[in-house]
Amino acid sequence: REREREREREREIAVTSDFISFSPGGFSWWTILCLMTGSIVGISLGLLCCIYVSTLHENDLWFSNIKEVEREISFRTECGLYYSYYKQMLKAPSIQQGLYELIHDNTTESKRTINILQRMNIYQEVFLSILYRILHIQTYLEPIYFYIYTVFALQTVYVIALFITSWLLSDSWLAGALSGVWYILNRVDTTRVEFTISLRENWSIPFFALQVAAITCYLRPQLKPIQQVILYPDQIRCLFRNHFRFRLVMKSLILFLQISSFCTVRVVSLYLMQVFSLLLVWLLQFCNSMILGSLVLSFIVSALFIKHFQTGLKTGGFVIRVGKLALHTLLVLTLTFTINYSAKTILQLKSDEHIFKFIKAKFGFGATRDFDASLYLCEEAFGLLPLDTFERLAGTVLFAVALRAAVTLFFVLFSYQNNRKREDRTFSMRPDVAYNLLHTVFFGLLSFSTMRMKYLWTGHMCAFAAFGVCGKEVWSLYLRVLHCNTKTMMRLIRYSVPIVILAFLYYKFWPRLMEEISELREFYDPDTVELMEWIRLKTPKRAVFAGSMQLLAGINSKLPHLIFIFLPSLPFCSLQVYQIYARQSAEEVHKVLSSVGADYIVLEDSICYERRHSRGCRLRDLLDLANGHIMDGPGENEPDLISASHPRFCEAIKTDMPPYSTLFTRVFKNKTFNVYKLKKLKKKNKAENSP
Repeated sequence: REREREREREREIAVTSDFISFSPGGFSWWTILCLMTGSIVGISLGLLCCIYVSTLHENDLWFSNIKEVEREISFRTECGLYYSYYKQMLKAPSIQQGLYELIHDNTTESKRTINILQRMNIYQEVFLSILYRILHIQTYLEPIYFYIYTVFALQTVYVIALFITSWLLSDSWLAGALSGVWYILNRVDTTRVEFTISLRENWSIPFFALQVAAITCYLRPQLKPIQQVILYPDQIRCLFRNHFRFRLVMKSLILFLQISSFCTVRVVSLYLMQVFSLLLVWLLQFCNSMILGSLVLSFIVSALFIKHFQTGLKTGGFVIRVGKLALHTLLVLTLTFTINYSAKTILQLKSDEHIFKFIKAKFGFGATRDFDASLYLCEEAFGLLPLDTFERLAGTVLFAVALRAAVTLFFVLFSYQNNRKREDRTFSMRPDVAYNLLHTVFFGLLSFSTMRMKYLWTGHMCAFAAFGVCGKEVWSLYLRVLHCNTKTMMRLIRYSVPIVILAFLYYKFWPRLMEEISELREFYDPDTVELMEWIRLKTPKRAVFAGSMQLLAGINSKLPHLIFIFLPSLPFCSLQVYQIYARQSAEEVHKVLSSVGADYIVLEDSICYERRHSRGCRLRDLLDLANGHIMDGPGENEPDLISASHPRFCEAIKTDMPPYSTLFTRVFKNKTFNVYKLKKLKKKNKAENSP
């Protein structure tokens, strides 16, 4: 123990004396100068990233020159819905009235009053609307610009968080500079903020990165335990993401693996802070029962409970410790699923069923015909990570460096675990390094299985790879093998290699970057604009529209309170409404839409005649499978499927033949959309059609 303490003191002294270093103690003038230089570089890179994505957004849409309606419908899919609540808060007479309307919302789902703050994560829109009101900047900045500039500014926070993480790991701000440059150059794989502004991930991931930086600082061996308030970014992030619980499961699992090797007390305190964060979110979301039924909460409770009764995980030889860890993991997982199943049964929660059906089918544990789960399975974003991703990451040297660092550190970790009792062990593994190593590996595996999760992995990989270039742990192994592990050689390699990489990246990618931001395009969607204008001018203010969630979310962003939108079971698609694209009779479709109070239906040719997906993944195919009908076109069908007795509704209604003309009247048409008004049935007809 005395020898280990002496080595630790020597390590701290070496860190303090290192060139361009970050050290928590003994601030000399040189150290202060390095801190100031590193801080300026980090903030500059963050601002550069913010300006970069903002310029791309402006050049892609010509955002400053298009009409207001075009700006708002540029928020595609659910992005428009999130923005509509920000706009709704601004149009309210007062902040109190705006909050009341969100808590008692009757414009999102037909015939239902719901609490939007409980149902959806829109606290950021509420906060921005309040901030916009109290800052009195209405004469200088339009609301939509305040909204998008805030999201772009969070990219500055993200880059600075990555900068801090790599700086803490390597004790060199050159690593931070390298991580920031890598993040910007790999923009295609690290972020999609410039064209999906309102997505929850663009709000949550920057705070996720801040949390990683805070935990990295908390686990540093030469620091005293700092206040656990550093985990407050986790609470903010939970509010900013609909499916944050699934990400917290991965983070909790990483911390669980560290219990067996490092900082048991600190990891337990992190667990307790996560529980506190979840309970705070539960309160802020008006006691949302989904939080209590989340898998992460069950996992944390199980891990703490088993840890209390099962001791001695770190005793014995390597094989014995591995066996103990395997048994410990089995007990925790068994108790986790038991608690989670019991909680969902008691609380009667079924909202996550389609997620588990999706996971089950994705990994080959049985096919599913569940409509919502099939939608996920057929989307490219939820498929395997494409191989061209690795080609792009390898082009900037990022993937090769990260892979080399991960392999080397796994060797160090194995050596550390296998020689814990040896006083003369050559290598050791710092808890903060182990945490980031496991973070990179686990989220990398998650990204391989689901492409959409790559944005969690690639950003952190930039920080981890920068540590691999500038950190001592990786180079120490190679220099010891070459028998030249001196302080001079270590400093030479740690500061020359990143400079060479930065010079290479500048030479290769700077001209390409300048060419990219000089490309000019323009937003062009006249059919949707025409539809919006027709709805605004020709339909009643309280009319109810049924259609795809993607379209209606855009309508809601442009026309809040003017129309009565029908979007059942948000944020998931409704099989009931999508029957307008299935093989159903006119009477059945009219009956379903009338029961939910719809006045109009909007049919999209891009859905009715979809060609983007292959057979079996087109929306009409998913509807046929869910209804037990044979799919369109040549190809095999499952033996239990039957032929539908009616033609496809979205096609047959265009013939304007009875019974379609009897029940529906076309009131609008252009190249993309057809709008039909439901005719009101007389009481006699209703009685005849009733079951």
